[in-house]
Amino acid sequence: MPEKNKRVLCKDLGLIDYKVCWDYQEELQQKIVAQKTINRSLSEAEQQPTNNYLLFVEHPHVYTLGKSGDENNLLISGEFLKSINATYYKINRGGDITYHGPGQLVVYPILDLENFFTDIHKYLRLLEEVVIKIMADYNLTVGRSRGETGVWLDADTKKARKICAIGVHCSRWVTKHGLAFNVNADMSYFQHIVPCGITDKAVTSLEKELGKKVDMQEIKQKFKKYFVEVF
Repeated sequence: MPEKNKRVLCKDLGLIDYKVCWDYQEELQQKIVAQKTINRSLSEAEQQPTNNYLLFVEHPHVYTLGKSGDENNLLISGEFLKSINATYYKINRGGDITYHGPGQLVVYPILDLENFFTDIHKYLRLLEEVVIKIMADYNLTVGRSRGETGVWLDADTKKARKICAIGVHCSRWVTKHGLAFNVNADMSYFQHIVPCGITDKAVTSLEKELGKKVDMQEIKQKFKKYFVEVF
């Protein structure tokens, strides 16, 4: 086996079209998978370590539906989508429908989990843990909701509201897609979907909970800090 590479290259892509970024994720993932395939035919001394990436982005208004999602959870027509300057994609991550837009930090870790651990459930829990630690810096107590992926305030109560959605795809232990953290997002866009297919719980943002906008660069720095800590 080649030496495990736990270094992660962080790239801030700014505001970027969803499809352009999806294609870029695919490119990075396939390069890592290709290197793993090549390594199998090489001696241990010749094998090359695989790369890992952490992409920070914001997207123009877009709705995405996971491979097991229900299209009925998009509550608006194609014409209405155009009227609110939003697009819609069916994609190959897990989970149901969600929204991405300006003011929401979207993080795409493109990791070879064989550099870290081969446990997708552990991977999801650690992504949640990064956001939980960020929220604690703002004196907000958040947690997990039983049987549901993501990060919640007042989880498992009637006041439960989701602040971070997670949906990933993994091929040969190389990850794609990731998480959407509502920092200063326009929450009105969530009114046009059944977020994550969950009908009995609300969504929220850090801005809404704190009553003020939060510096996105500050959130990115905290995310990097805690990502290193938990991984």
